[in-house]
Amino acid sequence: MNNNQKIKYIKHEDIDSEKWNRCIENAPNSRFYANDWHLDRTAVVWDALIWGDYEFVMPLTFRRKLGISYLYQPLFCQQLGIFPSPPNKIAAYFYSSLVKKFRYSDIQLNSQNQSVNVEAEVDLLSRENYLLPLNNDYKTISNGFSKNTKRNLKKANSNNLKLIAGIRLEDYLAFKSINLQINLGKKELGKLKSIIAFGQYKGFGEIHGVYTAENELCAAVYFCRWENRVIYMNAASNSQGKELRGMYFLVDNFIQANAEKNLILDFEGSMIPGVARFYGGFGASPETYFQLKFNRLPLPLKWLKRK
Repeated sequence: MNNNQKIKYIKHEDIDSEKWNRCIENAPNSRFYANDWHLDRTAVVWDALIWGDYEFVMPLTFRRKLGISYLYQPLFCQQLGIFPSPPNKIAAYFYSSLVKKFRYSDIQLNSQNQSVNVEAEVDLLSRENYLLPLNNDYKTISNGFSKNTKRNLKKANSNNLKLIAGIRLEDYLAFKSINLQINLGKKELGKLKSIIAFGQYKGFGEIHGVYTAENELCAAVYFCRWENRVIYMNAASNSQGKELRGMYFLVDNFIQANAEKNLILDFEGSMIPGVARFYGGFGASPETYFQLKFNRLPLPLKWLKRK
């Protein structure tokens, strides 16, 4: 069997869920986002490229518009790509298969899917995630905090803030809906609710909240534990929380509670300089992953998509 026969395009309804999730769970580059139950809640419509008997898999999150199928990155799915990370030659087969099947792509691979020689029309653009290993004791970790972070923590600790590890989903969503940093519609908030509810039900999701001295919620984060990563997956803060440095207080308390554990705090980005400084201020180091883009749309649409 040649390599072209080993790689197959499999429609969503024909994917073997048990084999798929086993492949994701056992992959050294396993990511929470690639489990079928997460993709069903975020992308809803997705197919896959599968090599052999689920030796390597790649979820394909796509939409159709004007009769054209295109790949996109769903919200709440920072890294997808190929699992486990294949040799470069096999990775190239996956990427060339995308070009044959789709007219446009703007998706994100995972950090173990390294840049390979691909067709000229495919661009692999580097992006940065931020990771903080928690295996050291708190004193050692906090020695890596920036001066700005230490200054903000000093302010936060003087504000009589209180941390609750395990606030209600309903309280978080109500708080999130009135303190959006990006515009999320009802559909996206519904997906977020489903993701968090499932995570809490399965025991790998938890919401931490910071309350003021007047017992008002001012900052909150949904953490998702997967393998040895704890993902800072979704956060919200109001103006009072920003003034009181509530998010600094929350992250610092999380680090204290989880220091000396074989865990990595995964901040999920960011390419926004101010947000990246916040993550880096806790001593987190950048991790590179790639955005895979190509544009084979008909000319009028191709020009529009460039804007």
